[in-house]
Amino acid sequence: MVAIFTATLIISNICASKGVELFTSYSVSLGPVQILPLVTDGAFFLFPLAYILGDVLSEVYGFRAARHAIYTGFAALLLTVGCFWVTIHLPSAGFYENQAALETVLGTTPRLVLAGLAGYFVGQLLNSATLVLIKERTKERHLWARLIGSTIVGELADTLIFCSIAAAVIGIDTWQAFINYVIVGFLWKTLCEVLVLPITYRVIALLKKTEPGYTAQPLPALRE
Repeated sequence: MVAIFTATLIISNICASKGVELFTSYSVSLGPVQILPLVTDGAFFLFPLAYILGDVLSEVYGFRAARHAIYTGFAALLLTVGCFWVTIHLPSAGFYENQAALETVLGTTPRLVLAGLAGYFVGQLLNSATLVLIKERTKERHLWARLIGSTIVGELADTLIFCSIAAAVIGIDTWQAFINYVIVGFLWKTLCEVLVLPITYRVIALLKKTEPGYTAQPLPALRE
């Protein structure tokens, strides 16, 4: 689970370097918020999986295990960024002609790196903490409320932090664009959680059944 979680984060950060515009044939707005066409990045289909996996880890193994997975993912992202930086700045061989393309795809600006790391770290911790806190009250009941509620808190914090830091770098220069990016991004990520809820339920049920260390008693939450 931790390996998939970490791989998802690393792959998402690479895919996010491409800007994507979907449903360009339509124009739908709700007040100041532009719904369609949907402007996002190339990781839009993958990054929500990190929060789904975070939910599974928190639900089955508790906050302490989820926190360790988050720390592992954070360290892996730092290592990835460091390796990219070293590779970009190594002297190119005479036959290598793709230096500019390499820098475009992997050479994210320090501000984008900071935004991504800060958003991920805070969002994932809040996502895990919220799920475990709700579980302390609901026990084994209302799993849907834990999954959706924790995603709402985590994704909102992640999106707000990332956009607040990286707005100027990714071309957001007005309050309308800022609000649009936050709302649409947040709604999309939350919708992903809702759509895959049946799959998340099955994975959690399977792990609870097969994991020898799982107990139906409330797991220690933030006190750890």
